Amino acid sequence: MAADQLLFTYGTLQQSEVQLDTFGRLPLAEADALPGYRVSYAEIDDPRVVEVSGLAVHPIVTATGDPRDKVTGSVLLISDDELEAADEYEVALYVRTAAVLSSGRTAWVYVSVR
Repeated sequence: MAADQLLFTYGTLQQSEVQLDTFGRLPLAEADALPGYRVSYAEIDDPRVVEVSGLAVHPIVTATGDPRDKVTGSVLLISDDELEAADEYEVALYVRTAAVLSSGRTAWVYVSVR
């Protein structure tokens, strides 16, 4: 199980409790940012996600295309299986897509489906 996937996190997936529940470990994390996106907030109705995160309202990002907009967060180094586990954690309001970060690295990120 090689940890060769980069996942940019800006919300509850940065919490150690959520990482332990989702991945079974605390992945290596490095600070980074996502340019051209803006944060808003969404109400989560999945009781399991609310229980694990401790929050009923989670941040969610939307592309603006404006390079002045930027979302700060962390890049996690995870495996393919852990990426699938993150997919299961995220609710239907989010979709996973690849994006270029401020560091120049390309990472997966969960963005608004709207």
